[in-house]
Amino acid sequence: MAIFGGSQVWLVASLVLAGCEAGGIGDPCVPEDEYQRSFGGFDVNEVNVETRSFQCETRTCLVNHFQGRVTCPYGQSEEDLSLPPDDARRCRLPGRSGVSESDAVSVMVKPERLDRLARDAVYCSCRCDGPDKNVHYCDCPNGFSCAKLIDDLGFGPNELTGSYCVRDGTKFANQVARECSRDARECGGEGKNP
Repeated sequence: MAIFGGSQVWLVASLVLAGCEAGGIGDPCVPEDEYQRSFGGFDVNEVNVETRSFQCETRTCLVNHFQGRVTCPYGQSEEDLSLPPDDARRCRLPGRSGVSESDAVSVMVKPERLDRLARDAVYCSCRCDGPDKNVHYCDCPNGFSCAKLIDDLGFGPNELTGSYCVRDGTKFANQVARECSRDARECGGEGKNP
């Protein structure tokens, strides 16, 4: 973890694909962390770059200042944890129905924020600029711009340092924002977690 300008940045990297094609940028992706029952979700002050995502043509799943879990828009409270695993208020692992407790997330999860919904903050991306001028960076397609997200960490290779294609109009502004509410059904699913 590194902190840049008050923001925490988590980096997940084992394989970096330089010169990735721009195809698939903006496609939805579910970060690998969400396949863990004990993962409580992402923090809105973090940037997470997953560089081995087989869901993305670019192999890069970007989590850009997002809160919660993509697969659980309304989150779950401490009280929700006592409900059966198939209850609509429970968070479940991606693709699981809640038939058994092993399908359910075992910790509290914050709801998504209305100003940073998954569709605007979690998607396939690629690195479009960085410090190594010998690397072939991708071009951002229409509707996306190249935005600097990760500063040089000061140690090790700079394989993640630089800019990524981000959806236009989604620059992060850390302000007080409402969270998805089941009562208002603001985040789809008739107020239910998938």
